[in-house]
Amino acid sequence: MKPTVWHILGAGSLGSLWATRLARAGLPVRLILRDEVRLAAYTAKGGLTLSERGQRHTFAIPAQTLNADEPIERLLVACKAYDAERAVASVAGRLSPGADILLLQNGLGSQQAVAAQVPDARCIFVSSTEGAFRDQDFSVVFAGQGFNWLGDGQQLDGPDWMAELINAAIPCEWTGDILGRLWRKLALNCAINPLTVLYGCRNGELQAHAAEVGALCDELSRVLRACGQPDAATGLHEEVFRVISATAANYSSMYQDVAQGRRTEISYLLGYACQAAARHGCPAPLLDQTRAKLIAHLLTKGLPDN
Repeated sequence: MKPTVWHILGAGSLGSLWATRLARAGLPVRLILRDEVRLAAYTAKGGLTLSERGQRHTFAIPAQTLNADEPIERLLVACKAYDAERAVASVAGRLSPGADILLLQNGLGSQQAVAAQVPDARCIFVSSTEGAFRDQDFSVVFAGQGFNWLGDGQQLDGPDWMAELINAAIPCEWTGDILGRLWRKLALNCAINPLTVLYGCRNGELQAHAAEVGALCDELSRVLRACGQPDAATGLHEEVFRVISATAANYSSMYQDVAQGRRTEISYLLGYACQAAARHGCPAPLLDQTRAKLIAHLLTKGLPDN
């Protein structure tokens, strides 16, 4: 029986990181690129390059455009949260009945929107703490060891193909509480990323604003509990400061988006948290204030506020 092809939609940092490791393990992988222009650029590069522990290796992974006719049985969606619905819609006609769709987006909201859009597919949410960045087009640097939790919010047992991820050295585990994992990561991002943008600083420099970070953590913990996620609230304050310390020299992803003139994922992070707090009758004045300040800052930069 032929192994199922891994179709990768979104050749950004994490999509490229997954694609190269799967290909290195000898698994069939296809990159799905936006159009013929991107396909030509990729072909000229000769493949995807992975830099890991100072070693660079290029993998000649086959690529295709959105309108290729190859059926998709397993799809990894690795684009930004605000692009996820449109990206999946662009290949929806190619999805096989019961296809697996792995959603590797930050925050919350986009996953549920995609799942509602393709009811015949099995949508699997992924929460990742791995770090990667692109040093050039179609080249990714594996910057930080981490972990990946997968789940669909329904089944306690993971699919058989989880073994393929483990064999490809993609550290992962199936969890029955994937929403708890995603809420926890959302809270971490809400406590760190917006402040790095507002103060124009690296993660570690937030130690100079410890009182404000701590107050945000307290409020986020109350919101998490109000939303039925008490486990995600436990120890949040300590973990936020541990992350700030461990990634002290790094710029947050939101800081990098703003610095490079890109749209942020504010709607799926702070926006989602503020709306959830309001929906559950949990006052969150500091979160609301931080969101308002961030929106004002984005507008001064000529960037979208959603």
